[in-house]
Amino acid sequence: MKSVRSGGAAMIEPPPPATLAFVRASAQFLDLPLDEARAARVAVHLERTRQMVAGLQALPLDAELEPAEIFRPAPFPAS
Repeated sequence: MKSVRSGGAAMIEPPPPATLAFVRASAQFLDLPLDEARAARVAVHLERTRQMVAGLQALPLDAELEPAEIFRPAPFPAS
């Protein structure tokens, strides 16, 4: 996604067709009313997020450098 300046206003390139199709299908599945302009905006943000994740996943981190949190439920309050 690139922002392109045109006449002082920032214009966003359209999202990839696959991302837009995913947003449309997800909205339909969840019964969310999205018009085309809104679906395109959601797809732009989703694509940005996908690109950020891809950059993080490309970092060479071994499993021991990225420990997973251990879930420990809180104890029930005494009654």
